[in-house]
Amino acid sequence: MNSDQITEALEITAKLLELHNENPFKIRSIAAAAYKLDKLRYDFNGKTPQEISAIEGVGKSIAAKINELLTTGTTKELTELLEKTPVGVVEMLGIKGLGPKKIRQLWLELDLESVGELLYACNENRLITLKGFGEKTQAAIKLNIEFKLANNNKFHYASIEKPINKLIEFILEQQKELQMAVVGQLARKCEVIDKIEILTDGEISFDISEFEKTIPLKINFILCEPAEFFYKYVELSSTPSHLEKINFAGLNDTEFFDDEEIYSALNLQYIEPELREGLREVDLALEHEIPKLIELEDLKGILHNHTTYSDGVHSLVEMSGYCKDLGYEYLGICDHSRSAFYAQGLPIEKVLEQQKEIDKLNLTFSNFTVLKGIESDILNDGSLDYPEEILKTFDFIVASVHSNLKMSEEKATERLIKAIENPYTSILGHPTGRLLLARPGYPINHKKVIDACAANKVSMELNAHPYRLDIDWRWIWYCLEKNVKVSINPDAHHKEGYHDMYYGVCAARKGMLSKELCLNALSLVEIKQEFKK
Repeated sequence: MNSDQITEALEITAKLLELHNENPFKIRSIAAAAYKLDKLRYDFNGKTPQEISAIEGVGKSIAAKINELLTTGTTKELTELLEKTPVGVVEMLGIKGLGPKKIRQLWLELDLESVGELLYACNENRLITLKGFGEKTQAAIKLNIEFKLANNNKFHYASIEKPINKLIEFILEQQKELQMAVVGQLARKCEVIDKIEILTDGEISFDISEFEKTIPLKINFILCEPAEFFYKYVELSSTPSHLEKINFAGLNDTEFFDDEEIYSALNLQYIEPELREGLREVDLALEHEIPKLIELEDLKGILHNHTTYSDGVHSLVEMSGYCKDLGYEYLGICDHSRSAFYAQGLPIEKVLEQQKEIDKLNLTFSNFTVLKGIESDILNDGSLDYPEEILKTFDFIVASVHSNLKMSEEKATERLIKAIENPYTSILGHPTGRLLLARPGYPINHKKVIDACAANKVSMELNAHPYRLDIDWRWIWYCLEKNVKVSINPDAHHKEGYHDMYYGVCAARKGMLSKELCLNALSLVEIKQEFKK
């Protein structure tokens, strides 16, 4: 089992224990360990029980559960909990906003044992008869169920890409004569995947069923003749709208030796697979105006990261050292501001303590600098956390909304614009607050918000965490049109989170971002000037 699967097993164990009204101290211990491991993304491969129990927040009893999971794929406790819980009630635990205590109430008092029954009960107005439930709670549960049902059998790109690439690599090691490539949504690096398609020009001659068990979606292998491989590759990696716009159908009798030859034959600038959506890319290719898309190697620094000062897993020293080891020029530390009490947001004295530590740390580095930042909560009225005398001590500020997310478009837009207009705001963080497959973002008027960024020389964040990818890539074109720089930030809460920059770059490329308009493609000297506005 990998770290994600172990974390999930611990989370469901804690929830089921709470559902069955078990020992609250035990529940808190398991839930806290799951939370810690979720942030850490710990690699358990080859680790001894002693090494596992030494992980902060784990201890011997949780380590024993983890070892049991690694050995058997489950635990005796989890098996027993699942056996005495209806399958549908377990599924209810995945509904946002419904905790185990409320689900226990719905199960025992209304005899609801499935998500479908719960949705029907919401439509029948039955939940408002229960203590602690009202019309607003019932409406929110209904919306969350509908959102969950709409996203069934969909997965984040990041959770599918790696195992599929490993599978293809494994097959090609055994059958070197094959041509094989992902097509469809995976080729276009769509942020959410509900279909896996792999093109191959020959039959797979050995059993891959064990490999397929590690992948949550059915794989559709599409067989073609070797001579038509690249024609089929372009056809199957593109949306119908893209194919229609490039007049693709007339090329089916020609053999091509790569996909670039196909676009050349159509007198078009080469269109990368991730751009083949049928939006603006063909019109730009006709005029040879698609910019050189940003590459991971273009990024000079990593902004918006958290440490143990707030809710991060690794210390300032650890986060800085690893960033330097990865070859970056600078690191922007942006722990949570004081209003984010749930994330151990920094009171003023902690801000000053961290800034002193950064000053001392920078004296130890050559060719690397830690920038003093903060992820300031955008308060309900659009103002930033902290008084002006503290705001002006930072090198830069990422301004983000974390509370009161249930806003109208007018309220959300007004709140963001007021924050953008604050002279200390450098970057607007994850502008809609969305979590892919978990919650939709609050509605905003993207054009008004981006216009405000342009007027106030504020950059727009593309949060690179694969569960966010916010700002949506479909709005990057408007940022470019308005000369608003985009900052690809991992929002890293541990060292390994830096590697999420890759997914941010994938999304940025879909939006046609070039390094010229990427904030953190600037050198240290350039970005310091940029932050001075």
